[in-house]
Amino acid sequence: MRRFMINMNNYDQTGRRLVNDAFGMNKFLSKTYGWMALSVLVSGLVSYMMGNVYNVRLTPVATLVGFILWIALAFATQSLAMKNAVSGFISLIVFSALTGGLFSYIFVLYSGVAITQAFLTATVDFVIMAVIGVTTKKSLDKVGTQAFAALIALLIVSIINIFLHNSLFDLIISFVGVIIFTAFTAYDSQKIKESFNEYNGQVSDNSLAIFGAMQLYMDFINLFLYLLSIFGIGDNNN
Repeated sequence: MRRFMINMNNYDQTGRRLVNDAFGMNKFLSKTYGWMALSVLVSGLVSYMMGNVYNVRLTPVATLVGFILWIALAFATQSLAMKNAVSGFISLIVFSALTGGLFSYIFVLYSGVAITQAFLTATVDFVIMAVIGVTTKKSLDKVGTQAFAALIALLIVSIINIFLHNSLFDLIISFVGVIIFTAFTAYDSQKIKESFNEYNGQVSDNSLAIFGAMQLYMDFINLFLYLLSIFGIGDNNN
């Protein structure tokens, strides 16, 4: 009888642990995707206000300086997130605002219809791949490795095409870019989920969530921009 009671106690403790772990995971993922969505919202508002309301046009020098700061802040945000959640969150919001400012030109080059189509398509694509990444039992490490290799090749081709000005290459690059960041969305989603179990107790959940939100934000922005270049074909200003 005593042995039965001990076994029941162990079963209850195991059950509670599983419930607590599941609750913690759901809370962690909610934070991660919530902050990622907030970052996209900040970028969208800043971009819309600068490009469509106030018609702010950045000079080439301002754009260059902005991109240098953008790259530095991208690394700083992830580094700060792992050290201090509050600093990481502030850096993420500032980075999102800077991104919105730098890409406010889309309201000059593309129509509202193209922007809306690209955003909705990116959103659907992102949600589907995020769900796959979080729920699949299959390791996506190989997918991530292949996507990274393809991204390096894509960057090289993109640089070459700056001098060639080949519109067909532009279209191919855009389609390949969509495929790459679609894959990255699923891969990063799985890695973010795994990080909760791997670093649980070593790094705060908020820090991990901000770090993950930054990665997912970059996936979404790149996915959106490549889709926009596809939907924007034929726009008069493009």
